[in-house]
Amino acid sequence: MQNVKKAGNIIKRDWDLYLLLLPGFIWYLMFAYKPMVGLRTAFYDYNIFRGFSGSEFVGLEHFISFIKGPDFFRTVTNTLMIAFWQIVICFPAPIVLAIAITEMKNKFVSKLTQTSTFLPYFISVVVVCGMVVNFLSPSTGIINMILVKLGMEPKYFMVMPQYFRGIYTTMVLWQTTGFNAIVYIAALVGIDPELYEAATVDGAGKWKRIWHITLPGILPTIITMFILNIGKIVKVGYEAILLLYKPSTYSTADVIATYAYRVGIENGNYGLATAVGLFEAVVALILVVAANKLSQRITENALW
Repeated sequence: MQNVKKAGNIIKRDWDLYLLLLPGFIWYLMFAYKPMVGLRTAFYDYNIFRGFSGSEFVGLEHFISFIKGPDFFRTVTNTLMIAFWQIVICFPAPIVLAIAITEMKNKFVSKLTQTSTFLPYFISVVVVCGMVVNFLSPSTGIINMILVKLGMEPKYFMVMPQYFRGIYTTMVLWQTTGFNAIVYIAALVGIDPELYEAATVDGAGKWKRIWHITLPGILPTIITMFILNIGKIVKVGYEAILLLYKPSTYSTADVIATYAYRVGIENGNYGLATAVGLFEAVVALILVVAANKLSQRITENALW
C-alpha cells in the first residue's frame, strides 16, 4: 500500500513530465502492442469476411508449411546474405565517417561533409529507388552510358540476380551513412579532450590516438548500435526491396518480409503471411539476445 501511495506522490509531483510521455505511450499502445492481438491469425485459416469465429483453427500448420515449403531456404538465405553485407559494409561506414568528420581541421569542409551525407536520409525511399532504376537503365542510365563510352555493352542490371545485393547495399550505404554517423559524432564529442592532449605529449600520432582513445571511447555506443542493428537484421528494408526487385531477381532478392507481403497481400493467405512474419520476429529476438550475450562475454559491454 505504501508503494502505491509513493508512486502516486511521484506522479503527482512530476505530472507534467508524465504528460509529455503520454503521446508516445499512446502511440506504442495503438501501433505496437494492439496489433499483436492479430498474431493469432497465424494459427487460423483466416477469412477476412468471416473473422476468427468463422475461420478454422489450424495450429502450427502454417509454420510447418513455410518451413517445409520450397521458398523457405531461398528467403532465409537471401535475408541473411543481404543482412550480412549491411553489417559488414553499412554498419562500419558511419563510424569511419564520424571519425573522419571530427578529425578534419577545416571546419567548413567538416560541416559540408556532414550535411551532404546527412541529407540523403530524408529522401523518400520511393524516390531513391526511382533514382537507382534510372541510373541503371540500359538505355538512358548514366552507368550504362559510361560503359558504352568505355566500349562495353550496356547491361540491364535490375533484372540480373547477381547484381541485386550489391545494388541494394550501395543504395542503403549512400542513404543511411550520414544519418547514422550522428550518434557516433555525439559520442566522440563526449570524449575528454585532455586524453588526446596527454597522448600527443607522449608522442602518439593521429592513428594511435584514434586506435587507443577514440575507438575505446565510443565502444559502448558501437556495441549498443550493433545490437540494435542485429534486431533489424531480418527486416533488411523490405520496402526498398519490394520497389527494386523483379521476378527474375527473386533468387537473390526475395527475403522473408517480401515473401510474407506477396503471400498475404497478393495471394490473400493471411494466416501463412502472419506465420512468416511471426517466424521472422522470433528469429530477430533470438539474434538480439545472442548478440547481447556475446557482446557481454567478449567486451563486457551490453545493452542489458
